[in-house]
Order: sequence, then structure tokens, then C-alpha cells
Amino acid sequence: MAASSAPRSFLQVAATEEVVSPLRVVQIEGLVILKIIKHCKEFSPALVTGQLLGLDVGSVLEVTNCFPFPIREEDEEIEADGANYQLEMMRCLREVNVDNNTVGWYQSTILGSYQTVELIETFMNYQENIRRCVCIIYDPSRSNQGVLALKALKLSDSFMELYRANSFTGEKLREKNLSWVDIFEEIPIKVSNSALISAFMTELEADTPVTQCDYDRLQLSSNPYMERNMEFLIECMDDLSMEQQKFQYHYRNLSRQQAQQQAWLQKRRAENMARKAAGEEPLPEEDPTNPIFKPIPEPSRLESFLITNQISNYCNQINGVAGQSFNRLYLMKALHDN
Repeated sequence: MAASSAPRSFLQVAATEEVVSPLRVVQIEGLVILKIIKHCKEFSPALVTGQLLGLDVGSVLEVTNCFPFPIREEDEEIEADGANYQLEMMRCLREVNVDNNTVGWYQSTILGSYQTVELIETFMNYQENIRRCVCIIYDPSRSNQGVLALKALKLSDSFMELYRANSFTGEKLREKNLSWVDIFEEIPIKVSNSALISAFMTELEADTPVTQCDYDRLQLSSNPYMERNMEFLIECMDDLSMEQQKFQYHYRNLSRQQAQQQAWLQKRRAENMARKAAGEEPLPEEDPTNPIFKPIPEPSRLESFLITNQISNYCNQINGVAGQSFNRLYLMKALHDN
């Protein structure tokens, strides 16, 4: 009992592996959300990005501040200038005693078309220096439909292992039991405000009662939004068809190679039987120098997984908007009947 309760030295404590609790929620201050919305709407339909600052506390990732990245021309040195801009902004925030720990970044999107290889590469670059980071996605076009299209994403651990190994073959995916829905993990968002802001908002609600209804929510026409979703969905279907053609071409080459191998083996076995009858040593039945025994590399399934994920996102958006449109139509029909 005394040995188990003996105090440990600093080296022993440092040598023990720290158990990292999984990320449960992303807590964002209301002012940060307003900054993100303002930045994304000012430059819409252009896509913008920005840095998220905050603290990593246990299973909660607190986002307490953010700042936008400037939009540059194509002929400028984007990487060097962007790194210098981030360092200068974080230095200025540190001087005024503001949280300057990077916890991720935010970016805008159009109709939820954010699931790309570039997003995954950005995640991996952040993961090299930050243990846990998230990406806040804001969609101004969907927010115009009466929904706050704000979500926090992170890459799953099993997907990051495969991406580091650069192995997206069917065999590896089956070993990890990884499907297209397991690439990204959506983390719940919790909006937090200080006590002073909450008290101020309470005073505003009491002093300024709502006297005007929001009639935009009853707008019956959703054709432009639905049409653009359908256009993007058709493009994704074409891209998925092209990816499937790559795999069909691969399997045709594989079956052709297997047929050539069988023909070569039959010929070699017949030759060995003749050599054996003549009292000669048989030849080996495998020849690594023969091109027909060279394995054909399987195409990566990453692109098809991302396209399938994007198709599912478009279908969910169309389903949601169609459901809201039907509700409005039934409401107007009931009002007209009365």
C-alpha cells in the first residue's frame, strides 16, 4: 500500500503518456460568429478564409477570437505573405492580452461544396503543429434560406492514418472498416456569451419589442436555390461516373493480365513436362522479370469517396429545402381556404 502511494518524480510523470480526451463540443463566442458571418457575406460569392483563436480545454475547444485572411492576387507569394500576416496578427493580439492560440480556421462555401482534397490537405498541415483543430464552415447561400448554415468539422483518426500512408485501396479500406461517411466528423457547436453581453441582450429585448414580422420566411419561391443545387448535383454525378470508369478500366486490365498469366503458366507447365521427359531440370513457374507478373496499381478511392460525400450533402440540402417549401405551400393553401 505504501509503495503504491509513494510520490512520483517529475521524470516519471513526464514519461507517462497523457490520455487525450476526445473532442466533444466546440464552444464559440457570439462575437466570433458575427465576425465570421460578416466576413463571408461581405465577399460573397467569393470564398474567404480566416484564423480561429482560442483554448483547448479538455473535451471542449473554445473559440474566443478570429481574424480574416486578406484576399491576394494570383501573382503574389501567397504562402510567404500569408505566414507573415498570421504571425504579425498573433503578435499584435498577444501584446493586448488576447488569446492567440491557433485552434483552426474558418472558410466560406457555396451550397455546401467544401469536401475537397484541398480541405483535407489543409487539415493535415494544421495537424502537424496542433494536436486538435477544427474547421468552421459557413454557407451564406444556405443561410439566406432561413437556416444558420454553420458547422464544425474535423478529420477522423482512422482516415488520417490512411491518408498519411497514402493507401486508399479497397483492401486497406476494408481493414479499417472505413466508408465515405467516415472521412469527416461534425462536432456540435455551442454558442457562448459573457454575462455582460447576456444582460445587455436582455435589456434590448425588453426595450425594443418586435413590431415588424419577417415576411421573407414566407417566400414561396425557392427555384434559384434548388436549381443551383441540382446543377452541382449533376456535375458531381458526372465526376462520379468518370471515377467509376477508371475502376472499370483497372479491372479490365487486371482480368486481361490474369488471363495472360494463366496462358503463360500453361505453356510453361507443358514445357516443363517435355523437359522432365527429356531428363532436364524444370524451369520455375514464376518469372518476376516478365511484365505480365508486374502488379497493376489500384486507383485511389479518395476522390470517389469525396464525391459521394458531396452528393449526399446536396441530396440532404435539396430534401430540406423541398420540405420547407411544401410547408409554406400548405400554409398558404390553408390561409387561402379560410
